[in-house]
This record gives sequence, structure tokens and C-alpha cells, in this order.
Amino acid sequence: MSSQFMTDRSMHIFRQIVQTYLESGDASGSRNLSKKIDLSLSPASIRNVMSDLEDLGLIFAPHTSAGRLPTQAGLRFFVDSLIENSGIANADRQLLEKEIQNSADESHEKILRNASQILSGVSQGAGIVMTTKINAPLKQIEFVRIEPQKALVILVFEDGSIENRLMSVDHDLPESALVKAANYINAQLIGKSLAQAQNLMQAELNKLEQELDLLSQSIIQAGIATWAGGENNQKPQSLIVRGQANLLDDVKAQDDLERLRQLFQDFETQSEIIDLLSKAEGSDGVKIFIGKENNLFSLSGSSVVVAPYHDEQNSIVGVVGVVGPTRLNYPRIIPVVDYAAQMISDMLGKE
Repeated sequence: MSSQFMTDRSMHIFRQIVQTYLESGDASGSRNLSKKIDLSLSPASIRNVMSDLEDLGLIFAPHTSAGRLPTQAGLRFFVDSLIENSGIANADRQLLEKEIQNSADESHEKILRNASQILSGVSQGAGIVMTTKINAPLKQIEFVRIEPQKALVILVFEDGSIENRLMSVDHDLPESALVKAANYINAQLIGKSLAQAQNLMQAELNKLEQELDLLSQSIIQAGIATWAGGENNQKPQSLIVRGQANLLDDVKAQDDLERLRQLFQDFETQSEIIDLLSKAEGSDGVKIFIGKENNLFSLSGSSVVVAPYHDEQNSIVGVVGVVGPTRLNYPRIIPVVDYAAQMISDMLGKE
């Protein structure tokens, strides 16, 4: 959809229909629009414009005698073309800075939990954070063969967490190669995050070749590949959701209750949410999924506004954002999510 197909008059009316929907969820009729817009148009003239907007697929009538609501395509057009990028409001910026910076001395997970809670409060939706568990420093690593061609990689982190991952090994690999590989890693990489360890090992390949035999080298390189993404190229991830109860405030009818029930059911399917959010990791800024644009939340008709955040090496390590009804306050929420992602990136960069 391009704005070249719309006159200034139709653009003004369309914007008012969308804004009314975002503010209250109500449909807009021609008589109410004639009172709100400053164009001196009669209700009949406004109805003609609304008919044109309906033909373009931007608005629809939920009932025969009702006013008009924006379609999903209309909301996408509004988000992509009509939102003025005026930046984050001062009050929202100050709130984010106060709350997130106050948790600067807390653990990485506490910072993210606070961020999701703040986003929930600002948006009156659910605040979400997906994080890859690669930031805590390593404390100890062990390789334990559990099958002829499988070994367990035991990762112990300084924050007390433990992760076990499977890696493939040759069936004739001696136990001594596993021991040598673990000893080398524990001497060289302890105290570093998995991302740092991976980068360091890539830079130290020559040193690795000089100090270890080929078998131990292969173990370490296979282990690094496993830490980076696992054998199925899936990074270990966790999901934080805060403020689902806020969504109850938007319930107006039985249909809304059913939509909300479906949304809460979607939240229980964490692996699918992580898969959805992973799609935002490759973006340079805020990414928006509206209604049926994402398969996960299509039944509940919900929207997702998310942005990636980075670690001290400028590597994307997670996604932060908001889930709520399609009538999210996009002009406010988009810059809030973007600023929250920037703040989290800055804080991780100082660690």
C-alpha cells in the first residue's frame, strides 16, 4: 500500500479512524468523524471517503450499521507510513532510565526481568524478553562420554547455573582426549562468557594446534560449535514474560475473553514464542508483527513489538518487547521498545 493512492483528505480521515481505534477500540462513524476532524466535511462526504478507504482494504465495517475499524492491512500501512518518528516521550525515557539503571548492580537476569516489567507497565500489555544464556562467565567445563559416539558437555557458570549439552564424538576417541580438552579449556577460558570463549578460540587456533594433539583439538572445536548453537544450531534460550494480567483490562466482550484465553495459551508454548522472537534477532531495529502476520498469535489477534539488544561485543544476545492487542499504542510503544533495547545493550556493554 502506498500513500500515493490517498488524498490528503482521505489520509486525514483514515488517521482519525485508526487513532480512535487505538485509543478506545471503538469503530468510527461518519457523524462522529465530522465532529472530530477539522475539514468542514459533511457526514455524507466522509461516508464517500470511507467507502474509498474500504475499497483499498484499509478499513471495514464490523457490523452492517456500525462505523469502521482499520483492517490488519490498514494497521500495517499506518505503522509503516503514517507514524511520525518523534522519538520517545520524556516521561517514558525518564522512567526507563530510572528503573533500568537502578538495577545496574543486579544480575543480568534481574535487569531483564525489570525491563520486561517496565515495558508491561508502559504498554499496558505483556512485557517480554528472550535471552540467550551466553553471558554468565564460565566456572568449569567437563566432557563425559555417555554413548560410543556421544559426549555430554557440562557447563558450570559463576552464577551457579549448570547446562548440559550433547555433542558428537568418534566412537574410538580415547578418554584421555576428553580430559586434555577439558583441562585446556579450564585453563584458558574460565571467567569468560561462551561468546567470548568462542571468539578467543577462533583467534587462538594456531596456539591450539601447537599445544594439543589433533584429537583434543577436534573436541574443543566441536565443543565450541555446540556452545554457539548446538547440533541443531539452536542457542539455549530463556523467556521472561511479565504483565499478562494487564491484558485483562482490555476485555470488552465474550470474543475478547476467548482471544485472551488463546493468548495465555500461546504464552505457555514458550518454544514457539522463542522461535517467533528469533526472527527479530536479525533486524537492525524494532520489528512489528501485527495479528495474523505471525502464526503463533494469529488466533488471538495479538501484536508483537520487539527489538534486539547486544552484549559488550556488539553481538545480538536477545530480544525485548511487548505483546498486546492489535490496538497497541504503536506511536508510543515503538520508541519505548527501541530505547529499552538500547539501554540494555549499553548496560551489557559496561559489564
